[in-house]
Amino acid sequence: MAQKKYLIAKLTSCLREDKIQLWKPPYTNEKKEAGEEMKELVEKYSSKLNINKNDTENMLEEIRCKAIERGTGNENFKVTGIARLDIYLPRRKSRKIPLETSLFITGKELRSQIAQEYALQENAVKIIINKKQLDLGKTLEDQGVTHNAKVMVLQLEQSDEETKRKVQEEELQCKKEKEINDKMQRTKKGLEILAEREEYLDPDSVPYLDIANQTGRSIQIPPQAKKALVLAMGYHEKGRALMKKKEYEVALPYLLDADKHFCECSTELLNTVDNYAVLQLDIVWCYFRLEQLDCLDDAEKKLSTAQRCFQRCYGENHERLIDIKGSYGREKVLFLRLYLLQGIGHYHSGREKEAAEYIQKASSLYGELSIDPDKVDRLSLLGFSEQEARLALRACHGNVEHAANLITNRREEKAQIRREERAKRRRRLEDINTLKSMGYSERAAQIALQKTRGNLDQAFKFILDNPELLLEDDDDDSVAMDQFQVSQESIEQLTYMGFSRESAEQALKVFKGNIHVASQTLAHYGGVLPPSLLLSSEGSSPSEESTSSKDLLTESAGSSSSPTDEDMETDAVNEILEDIPEHEEDYLDLTLEEEEQIIHEYLSYIQVPQH
Repeated sequence: MAQKKYLIAKLTSCLREDKIQLWKPPYTNEKKEAGEEMKELVEKYSSKLNINKNDTENMLEEIRCKAIERGTGNENFKVTGIARLDIYLPRRKSRKIPLETSLFITGKELRSQIAQEYALQENAVKIIINKKQLDLGKTLEDQGVTHNAKVMVLQLEQSDEETKRKVQEEELQCKKEKEINDKMQRTKKGLEILAEREEYLDPDSVPYLDIANQTGRSIQIPPQAKKALVLAMGYHEKGRALMKKKEYEVALPYLLDADKHFCECSTELLNTVDNYAVLQLDIVWCYFRLEQLDCLDDAEKKLSTAQRCFQRCYGENHERLIDIKGSYGREKVLFLRLYLLQGIGHYHSGREKEAAEYIQKASSLYGELSIDPDKVDRLSLLGFSEQEARLALRACHGNVEHAANLITNRREEKAQIRREERAKRRRRLEDINTLKSMGYSERAAQIALQKTRGNLDQAFKFILDNPELLLEDDDDDSVAMDQFQVSQESIEQLTYMGFSRESAEQALKVFKGNIHVASQTLAHYGGVLPPSLLLSSEGSSPSEESTSSKDLLTESAGSSSSPTDEDMETDAVNEILEDIPEHEEDYLDLTLEEEEQIIHEYLSYIQVPQH
């Protein structure tokens, strides 16, 4: 298949260079049959490209028929509005097939049409168009689908048990589709919860995701940017976990979701982390393993983006990596996959010289990165994991002693970083407790410290400068302000401090008898409550009026209203955490088994045109 694509690409390139249009006379007659001049082209290109004449004739005829088909489709679309879509069926099917349809049908109707037309299980089908999963509820036109669009069809694989139970096949496929959709929704929910959780939480009781640099230390990122980055990286990790299981059909939608969220991050942020580059590689790799690279029009662009991103993150000659990590042997696996995919892209486009160059570069790197199993075993006997062993051996060019020292030092560094990060979080919790002891709610303390980057003095002033935070209440007391009974003793305490009786009573009602907060607020605002608090006390309860302050930390970071919801949230979060690898360099730990096979396959293809 790959060889045929290559030869068709070469023939197409020759036709373009010679400005030959096969769908026009003399190569196509009025009956749309091949003209006699086609025989001359067969002789010419068979000799030029050193291809068998029968193969040349068949491939030229295939190119001619497709060109006529496309031209007819274009004319038909102009007249009738019926679009022609190129359907790329699952890899067990033969090739792409044209499908005519209106663009005003829904995604569900298109899925049903494809399933019926090509004998697929409808509920097991996923459709990708323009690198996005098709929305079943919207029309094709609303989703930007155009005439001649490429439609990639994914079909979820059946397990052995399902294959045996043919009688229940449809029911099982429906169930599996539902499970996958439910899992994607749980993933989304879990990631959103983790993205909202902040560093002030107790790490011993509430898990949360942190963004770290290449040394393992936390990076300070604005909350909104951090949310987009956490969502992007979370979807990416989920997709990678599925890729490891070779479940590419299920992994791809997660990777495309990750790409969407990465695009919400600033360019400056993306230039500082290599995650975006790795994602581009993973997306192209997924399409390739699904044998659907033709559906990814911008594969070459994605690979170029990955290469530029690696250069910015690692340095032109990997100098930043060497400065940070001491070597760049581990990251070479990413360049191996990059070169391999670039070589495959060149080959499928008929550029044999470029294909040979990149695939040979990948082959050279493979030889350099191959790990001696005996060395892995020796390191395993010292108590190191196989993953640690592989990564360290690549970083140390196969030297076992240096690898052992590297793993030991890295373990000590990580333990020290964890201690430092834990100490920082402990200090934040202490600061929250300090503000709580002054009479402020935990939520107000959290927001203030977040907004002032942990400065306790500034956090205290921030709370007073933002009176809506003063209405935050941690208990379930639903008594309205105007119904709260203020004690005479409390009023007298405030009047003794110099505040008017009216202001004292208003403040105590607003803060429900909290003398400490009432006195600080009155002092800060010159003896009277600010208008926002006066409006609150006259009208509605604190819970109704203080919604905007809660928006500073979104509701999904808080607790649920029912135990069932809490259990569901906990399950969603735990499901995410299961897919996040313990080792921060897990994405560099490629066994290279797939790459080895593909390198050998394409090296054999590259030699074909040279005979």
